[in-house]
Amino acid sequence: MDSFTERCERPFDVIVVGTGPGGASTARELARAGAHVLILEQGSAAPLAGTLGQMATMALPGRGTWLHRDASLLVSGTVLGGSSALNFATAAPPPAAMFAAHGIDLAPFLAALRAELPLAPLPDNLVGPMAARIMLAARAAGFNWQKLDKMIRPQACRSGCWRCVYGCPFGAKWSARDFVIDACRHGAVLLDRSRVRRVLVEDGRAAGVEYRRAGALHTVRAPTVVLAGGGIGSPRLLHASGLGPRHAPFFSDPVVAVMGSVDDIDGGAEVPMAAGVSFPEEGIALADLTLPAPMYAAFALQAGRVDRVGAHRRTLSLMVKIRDDIGGAVGPRWVDKRLTTGDRARLEQGIGMARRILAQAGARQVFATHHFAAHPGGSIPIGGNAGEGVDSDLRAAPGLYVCDASVIPQPWGLPPTLTLLCLGKRLGAMLAGAAIGGSSVSSEAVSR
Repeated sequence: MDSFTERCERPFDVIVVGTGPGGASTARELARAGAHVLILEQGSAAPLAGTLGQMATMALPGRGTWLHRDASLLVSGTVLGGSSALNFATAAPPPAAMFAAHGIDLAPFLAALRAELPLAPLPDNLVGPMAARIMLAARAAGFNWQKLDKMIRPQACRSGCWRCVYGCPFGAKWSARDFVIDACRHGAVLLDRSRVRRVLVEDGRAAGVEYRRAGALHTVRAPTVVLAGGGIGSPRLLHASGLGPRHAPFFSDPVVAVMGSVDDIDGGAEVPMAAGVSFPEEGIALADLTLPAPMYAAFALQAGRVDRVGAHRRTLSLMVKIRDDIGGAVGPRWVDKRLTTGDRARLEQGIGMARRILAQAGARQVFATHHFAAHPGGSIPIGGNAGEGVDSDLRAAPGLYVCDASVIPQPWGLPPTLTLLCLGKRLGAMLAGAAIGGSSVSSEAVSR
């Protein structure tokens, strides 16, 4: 036991590992109910500066990003707030039927979150010129292009800003940091730069975690442990703890950017994904995707379009995202997932839609990037492992719960933030009474 734990006034009731939307929401609910909560975050809790340099410490390979064998990137955030610190603040409601099939009703938790979160489409003055041009072209091309709900405080947001993906330094973009801060106001304790290595299991139930901080190995105990390390981190922790499979299949929501230049616009600094359209049956979603200049240049180079590197301010960009088949594997030290034939067909269909929109907008020099992804999940799905021919053994560990994108039960294709907040609020409410009372919290297996 380390000196930090010894200095605490009373034992912890719950340890939450990870500060993305699922972990932050669970921790806040428990802390508000009076539980003594320890929150462990692998990344830094330093204030967001909105710089490329700071973003690199959160999401470059070796931090929160993995490179697949087919050279596609899988991006995730290693920082207080998890990927919500870096995402585009787009909110999609949970698919009610998907969770109802597993006996989970998220409606009351969604209603409560809608009542308190900044959750609405951007006002017209915050929709940038590129997003507005794409919206007009998409509607003219026959698409039902509509503004998307954003988790952004309009009064603090700045037109002509490009920092959403770097980490908003102005307090305009909501992130899971907000819930962690609130949890700490209610007595939760946060330790950042703390990498959890495994869950401690004694007499068949969760008893705490082992973590590394400042070069030293520590243990901390609690009768309830919530893993919220994300679609990659949580299955790895289960495996390291002797509780999960060595290889876990997953989904990643692959994305391609389709870009084309126009002569009569001067932009490149605006909130991405202001508006778009989705086709649930086809598993395809489209939206505007104006990115900061360095990211745009990286995508142009990745696509081999050296001639377009300097065209950022006049290039319209669309996101094509698909709902991919669950497959590949999260391994102990690597991640690998390749597109299936069906995935490639969905991407090609979406790219064709994007090209139609760009043609309507008068764009030239149109090209598509290589795919990347940013929503790893489904690796410990509610209802059982979806992969075929993969060891799906999840051994019982009462007191251990998982609450992040890894538990999403089916291939996804949606921004997961709001769904994970609902799941965390539900789990926190479920655990609160038992955690405060100090009684054991049982689970059927690894509860998800």
